[in-house]
Amino acid sequence: MRIESCYKLREIAGETIIVNQGGDVDMTRIISLNESAVLLYRKLSGGEFSLDDAAQVLVEAYGIDAERATADAAVWVAALKDCKVISD
Repeated sequence: MRIESCYKLREIAGETIIVNQGGDVDMTRIISLNESAVLLYRKLSGGEFSLDDAAQVLVEAYGIDAERATADAAVWVAALKDCKVISD
């Protein structure tokens, strides 16, 4: 899977959000990210990645076990797939 290249991170008023810089833009939907979601986005954007790759980022950054990291990464992937930010 990969993060679609038309989406970029922006910091506005102390919040990190994802903005669509091309195509049809739905301004009624704002995607705000927490610290770990921003970390995953920054580490994994620009190339192909797997759920295991995302989980490994969390293990290395936070020292959590692989099972919890995989579950957390799966939630992140599902949320961004739902918003069409991540594609297979």
